[in-house]
Amino acid sequence: MSVKALIPNLLTVLRLVLTLIMFAGFVAFAWIQDHGVMVPTPVVFALLQVILVCFVVAAVTDFFDGWLARRWQVESLFGAIADPIADKILVCGAALGLIAAHVQPSVLLPVGLILFREFAVSALREVLAPRGLSLPVTFLAKVKTSLQLVAMAAVMVAWFAPAYGLEFNLKQFERVTLGANALVWLAALVTLWTGIEYGLAAWRGLKAKAA
Repeated sequence: MSVKALIPNLLTVLRLVLTLIMFAGFVAFAWIQDHGVMVPTPVVFALLQVILVCFVVAAVTDFFDGWLARRWQVESLFGAIADPIADKILVCGAALGLIAAHVQPSVLLPVGLILFREFAVSALREVLAPRGLSLPVTFLAKVKTSLQLVAMAAVMVAWFAPAYGLEFNLKQFERVTLGANALVWLAALVTLWTGIEYGLAAWRGLKAKAA
């Protein structure tokens, strides 16, 4: 296998590794919060910085692995299977991490809806596969993933701003968090819409199969 063929797959694997590190960071941060452990502020800030860097780099690889595979014409079965799985693991890992970190309650509902849709569509694909049916990824679904990633990054930056060297007064904080919340709700609505589209496509496929 050529180097060009390996690079997209390595980026996908890197995304999985970074997601694991990010989630472990969220778990550690949540444990510190919940148990009231006295940890020096610089250490907590460093932990939050690692979380954000891992998330952002992982999100960037989401674009480059598929783009490079198509550009170099080295699409592989591994990439076709692992890439969407890595995407869902990254989104769900970030969503669960934000829930564990006790972010604003107003964020929890849209994040929960995103999780519900991702698991529901994955389960739907598992049901359809033995019947010889598939749900090809749509353009809107790709936009949905990008929206999810941007929205969750915005929530991290807004909620943990001091760790990233950002200082907001109360009014600025309210505006920043409002913008982040709006992005999350937009991502959730688009996510639900794509779920409905997949559900209708699955229903039509099953109906045609039974005919």
